[in-house]
Amino acid sequence: MGGGVMIPVAEALARILSACAPLPAETVFVTEALGRVLAEPVAARLTQPPFANAAMDGWAVRAADLAGALADAPVMLTRIGESAAGHPFAGQVGPGQAVRIFTGAAIPDGADAVVMQEDVTAEGGRVRIPVAPRPGRFIRPAGLDFTAGDVLIPAGRRLTARDVALAAGANAAWVRVHRRPRVAVLATGDEIRLPGEPLEPGQIVSSNAIALCALVTVEGGVAHNLGVAADTPGALAELAAGGAGADLLVTAGGAAQGDHDHVRAVLGRDLTVDSVAMRPGKGVLFGAGGGQRFLGLPGNPVSAAVAAVVFLRPILRALQGMAPGDDGTVPATLGASLPPCGERADFVRATLTRGDDAGWVATPFSRQDSAMMSRLARADGLIVREPFVPAAAAGERVAVLPLTGGAVGL
Repeated sequence: MGGGVMIPVAEALARILSACAPLPAETVFVTEALGRVLAEPVAARLTQPPFANAAMDGWAVRAADLAGALADAPVMLTRIGESAAGHPFAGQVGPGQAVRIFTGAAIPDGADAVVMQEDVTAEGGRVRIPVAPRPGRFIRPAGLDFTAGDVLIPAGRRLTARDVALAAGANAAWVRVHRRPRVAVLATGDEIRLPGEPLEPGQIVSSNAIALCALVTVEGGVAHNLGVAADTPGALAELAAGGAGADLLVTAGGAAQGDHDHVRAVLGRDLTVDSVAMRPGKGVLFGAGGGQRFLGLPGNPVSAAVAAVVFLRPILRALQGMAPGDDGTVPATLGASLPPCGERADFVRATLTRGDDAGWVATPFSRQDSAMMSRLARADGLIVREPFVPAAAAGERVAVLPLTGGAVGL
């Protein structure tokens, strides 16, 4: 495939994901499962709650004994014991009897209701109850939450803290998850220096590799920064060899076809994507030759970041077994006009605010230069515009790919 033949974003993504089957599964303890993607569903290994228990502190009684109780004609019952969490009452509640009970404690045999402690007056070994509870009042029945064998969390879900709590509560101590993708990240360019290094004339500080490694980490992968390769084929090949065992090699820069761009020649084996009709981010490469997936991103920091949101994030999710969903966009009202769109899809940096109708208002920055990281850092989302759409006026509806709230992790 020759460079410069642009393909649509959707087609490029489809080609890329076709080479990104889920990685093998591994078993981890539930305490290590946060953020991992399930390879197999989590099923309950017990019934929860395992026994009927009290929903609040009070007295376990027989509802029939209190059928006629009134405020001015309370019923007197005999206290025969206590049931606390982890210390159930071993006997049985008979006619005219009551058991002091605490939240979460097992309901004693014979009792079928709980009266709140606020409604009861204890008088030595007797209790005065002025209310008539219905059977089942303030009792959580066994299996109220789930029963043994119920599928609680489906495969393909990235586990949240709530999911981990559910799995632990279901006694699923070990879970099957997809292996974390190992991603090697390589920046290129004679002009690139690391943060904190002294800068000579014509040199700039590298942010691409740092940003890409951060995105990999947020998305559940394991990032390995290979460093910065000089603009020679030998230097590029030498550093890229350090990522030979990775599931994905990602480069930033050097993917164009200038005299100092060597990524395509050195790493571009069997490319299935070689230039995408998008702005920013046209210079995207992808191939899976030689037994390794390779994603080449542009060198401009905003171009690299936008392309990473559009392509690297879906790759990482696919490798972890997450099913492709929708495009992740949300509807919004345009807060300022936009010019017509050319032959490439446009990803326009914008802020998001709430409008009078509580919907999103997307206001694009007036300048969209692909080297302006400060604008990207201030952006809340990317307005997604298809190729050749006409100019859009303020107030029109647009689709926005959010960059805030952890949706992207950029």
